[in-house]
Amino acid sequence: MIFFPLKPQSRGIIFYIMQVDYSKLWTRFKEMGHKNKTDLIEMSGISTNILAKLTKGEFISMDSIQRICKALNCDVGDICVINKVEGAEN
Repeated sequence: MIFFPLKPQSRGIIFYIMQVDYSKLWTRFKEMGHKNKTDLIEMSGISTNILAKLTKGEFISMDSIQRICKALNCDVGDICVINKVEGAEN
């Protein structure tokens, strides 16, 4: 048997490039009197890899977001915003 890959076809689906912004998290964290971002690891139980992703503005799991929100006594909207990247094709 020989298999040929199917060519991708456009079906009218619009894709957006999205970016996450955690600046609200760091502002809230500072307002709570914390100066070192690694304190978030102890408070929420996230890993150092998750902290690195937060610092780089990368997406993290909902489980990690939930842990952070619980530690900071806040809601998801209080720590992050998801934005459509400017200049991305619709």
